[in-house]
Amino acid sequence: MIRSLYDWVIRLARHRHAIPAMGAVSFMESSFFPIPPDVMLVPMVLANREKAFQIALVCTVCSVLGGLLGYAIGYYFFETIGEWVVRTYGLQSGLATFRAGFDEYGTWIILIKGLTPIPYKLVTIASGAAHFDLFTFVWASILTRGARFFLVAALLWKFGEPIRTFIEKRLTLLTWLFLIALIGGFVAFRYMF
Repeated sequence: MIRSLYDWVIRLARHRHAIPAMGAVSFMESSFFPIPPDVMLVPMVLANREKAFQIALVCTVCSVLGGLLGYAIGYYFFETIGEWVVRTYGLQSGLATFRAGFDEYGTWIILIKGLTPIPYKLVTIASGAAHFDLFTFVWASILTRGARFFLVAALLWKFGEPIRTFIEKRLTLLTWLFLIALIGGFVAFRYMF
């Protein structure tokens, strides 16, 4: 099933309505869909590099809006829809960990996990289930999802196809380096001001 969904998403990336389709995939991925929007973002930017930042913006906005749906699922419907989504993707242990840490580290969880390959739907549903502050959830989601999608788009815009291979081979390393720089920036800002 996952493979057929993946192939369908790849076909959408080549469609004449690819940007709205990517927006829909980005929206759905934030709350229940298994395929990340990066699968469409990368080939779309490579095919049309002059629209790289427009594509990243659509991906970011739709991801955050979909995150609000995931938040609502966790907040209002966790016992029904939320648990089903979590069980379907085998995310039970991750959800328990997130819910336990939200009181103390909620903002950091959203900032860090929104950048990583960890399913963003887990973050959105857990945020709602923990009744995490909605305003903080939204700004942290905009920051982290925007950083992720705009970074990928910028690298592809600047370097084209060679960076795709580099990113795919070293995605985990690049994500960790970006996270370290982001956290270091926050820590430096906190102690300097």
